[in-house]
Amino acid sequence: MTIRKITTFPEEVLREDAKPVEVFDDDLAKLIDDMVDTMREAPGVGLAAPQIGISKRIIVVEFGDEEDDSIPKQLYVMINPEIIKESNDKVPGIEGCLSVPGVVGNVNRSRVVTVRGQNIHGKPVKIRAQGWLARIFQHEIDHINGVLYTDRADDIWKPDHEDLDSI
Repeated sequence: MTIRKITTFPEEVLREDAKPVEVFDDDLAKLIDDMVDTMREAPGVGLAAPQIGISKRIIVVEFGDEEDDSIPKQLYVMINPEIIKESNDKVPGIEGCLSVPGVVGNVNRSRVVTVRGQNIHGKPVKIRAQGWLARIFQHEIDHINGVLYTDRADDIWKPDHEDLDSI
């Protein structure tokens, strides 16, 4: 298990359009393992490679059932992900970010998205996500496009304890 240092704003890599992954090998698998370990240790529900200083189009997301904590979380690994479809129905939600510590913001995101990318072996994958899972995918894909949630937020503030409970 290797925990990587989380890159924080204003590091340049967070504002870059990340490079596509073209080689699917053991080095990629190790990087993804490190990303998962780092996300869990932080703790977070998602992490993009630029958040550990690496300009690659890789995201990891781990999220469970919004209504039932007894259902195990599911881990998603997406390489070269892109949103190919999103609902016009936008919903507000409070977001925070490991790379922008100390503040949260209210961000409108699509309620439903379809994401296409590749798995760790380079095989095509497609995921339809809704609710908070859709929000997490949008947030992480923004990272690989050089966009931070603060760019999309209607309002940004230092959270009190109640705000943190809803993230």
